[in-house]
Amino acid sequence: MVATLTLQEAADQLGVHYMTVYRYVRLGRLPARKVGGTWEVDTSELEGLRRGHDRSVQPRRSADWPKRLQARLLAGDEAGAWGVVEGALASGSSPPEVYIDLLGPAMAAVGEKWHSGDVSIGQEHLATSVALRLIGRLGPRFVRKGRTKGAVIVATPSGERHIIPSLIVADLLRGAGFEVFDLGADVPVDALAEFVTAVDGLVAVCISSTHASSDRGMRRMIRSVRKAAPGAAIFVGGGSVVDADHAEAVGADGGAKTAEGAVDLVLGAVAAGVSRK
Repeated sequence: MVATLTLQEAADQLGVHYMTVYRYVRLGRLPARKVGGTWEVDTSELEGLRRGHDRSVQPRRSADWPKRLQARLLAGDEAGAWGVVEGALASGSSPPEVYIDLLGPAMAAVGEKWHSGDVSIGQEHLATSVALRLIGRLGPRFVRKGRTKGAVIVATPSGERHIIPSLIVADLLRGAGFEVFDLGADVPVDALAEFVTAVDGLVAVCISSTHASSDRGMRRMIRSVRKAAPGAAIFVGGGSVVDADHAEAVGADGGAKTAEGAVDLVLGAVAAGVSRK
């Protein structure tokens, strides 16, 4: 059986204040778990921290950030998850890097754990809920003042429930200088067609999909947008998009597997002069 310590016992062994150890936990530097309302730390984890606890408590850029965030997401610990995000930001990561290098990988790992049966659907939903609140807090940091590069609509096909990828794309596009209209998950085809006609300066429509069976839904959306806004570029992306040939097969102008790839596509459309007149 693994020996454990309370946070106060851990603080005593390190020779620091209780709140210092608590901060280590919140920043993800010291793995801990709650048992009966009390935090417990494995002695082995404490030893790992002990070897470097005399250094600055300021967090460092580390490949462990996604793992730390994943633990807090699965625990439903919003404050702790935000502490990990703050730690990454304080260590030099930009908000886009937090999305691309931290939140994205952490949620991908949660999804893999769910598929393998290592976490329950309830835990996966809990992690998603916390991740959505983190995105809500990070979102305002992507808004840029001044003239925009044009308008972009982000949407998902009917039946698509996974919204985190489209939210990340929307924020990255805002950070790149676009005015973004994020229609969220499960968007009806007719609703999207009606909306595109009301947006001035439309540069592109980005459709995010995670389900392999969503080709039919993407085709319907693309045909509808072509009719309503023939001058707009249409891009598809997400886990269901295999490659550029797949994107072309469903009728899109391009496809991207990653959020940053989607931004590059839209920037390329602007550079090529693709816009609705």
